[in-house]
Amino acid sequence: MEFLKSMLQDGHNGSWSSKRVITLLAFVIVSVSYLADQFTIYKASETLFDSIIYLVIAGLGFTASEKFAKKEKSNE
Repeated sequence: MEFLKSMLQDGHNGSWSSKRVITLLAFVIVSVSYLADQFTIYKASETLFDSIIYLVIAGLGFTASEKFAKKEKSNE
């Protein structure tokens, strides 16, 4: 549980990152939709499924780009 908590926190001040939380929730929705589509009679809408996948891709890209951005120096 501590691993998941640390994964969702911002790297700068330890607060929760909304980008990471939304990306994780979108990934869970995609995973559940895929499994339901494969193993049940429920069929997910292709356009909705593609839209959520793009949200996951964008969220992961923005989160990864934080590692390469310049960090501001505090004047403390």
